[in-house]
Amino acid sequence: MAEGLQKRLQSEVERYQAVQKDMQKYVMGKQKLDAQLNENTLVKEELDYLEKESCVYKMIGPVLVKQDLEEAKQNVQKRMDYISGELKRHESTIKDLEKKQESHRETLSKLQHQFQQAQVKAAVRA
Repeated sequence: MAEGLQKRLQSEVERYQAVQKDMQKYVMGKQKLDAQLNENTLVKEELDYLEKESCVYKMIGPVLVKQDLEEAKQNVQKRMDYISGELKRHESTIKDLEKKQESHRETLSKLQHQFQQAQVKAAVRA
């Protein structure tokens, strides 16, 4: 019986670690998206300071290409919208993973308790 519990405990630990790994991946992704959103917000603020006749250049590879101010503002806004959507998706996934993590913690706790009880019973019999 203790062997079966030990195997179940081990497989539950592995599943818990897999969820933790996924969680870490999504948290890091969320941090990168937050940084990108902050950067784009600063760019948008800078573009808002410019007058309509101002020249804006976009770097494409090693070349600076002249770009219309309104087009630049629209591009930045589209990028911000996309990043915001990705952030929401990451946050949703992180919440789901937190729930899974909590479920695995509870299961691990129960299995550990059962395993300890089985060890005590085995020690009493010996």
